Amino acid sequence: MKKIILAMAAMLCVVTASAQDKWSVGLRLGSGAQVESEYFYSDKAYLEGLLGFSFVGGNIDFSVIHNWNCCDWNWTPNAGRWFLDAGVGGRIGGSGDCCFFGVAGQVKFGIQFNEVPIRLALDVSPSFGPVFNYHGKNGFYDSGLLSMGISATWRF
Repeated sequence: MKKIILAMAAMLCVVTASAQDKWSVGLRLGSGAQVESEYFYSDKAYLEGLLGFSFVGGNIDFSVIHNWNCCDWNWTPNAGRWFLDAGVGGRIGGSGDCCFFGVAGQVKFGIQFNEVPIRLALDVSPSFGPVFNYHGKNGFYDSGLLSMGISATWRF
């Protein structure tokens, strides 16, 4: 599992470094710490990849979420554009004795600054799905239902 997640992280870094003008890279802090990468393939939609770990369970996880820009507001035209994005995707991860996969969602509210290529956002990113324990104690992953965080990304 760790090798798969490390391979995905390496691919994410290579793709991010080779692309221009459509990528942003940053950090997300909340119930865990995650490296975040966003690929904007249109003005209204983008793919977001998150790789990180949870402070509570010590899980390492990887998420891919397809987000859509739902609303834009021009509240502060000199500072930047305010946005509301929402999306759905998938999440895999695990710890020393279990692995999980499931559905992930996201609602993100933030600002894209005009003068600097920085996006700041608050988000709710729930996820849930089955857990497979190596000792036969299978269950359901629901600790990701209240995953909230703040992110800062730098857009290339």
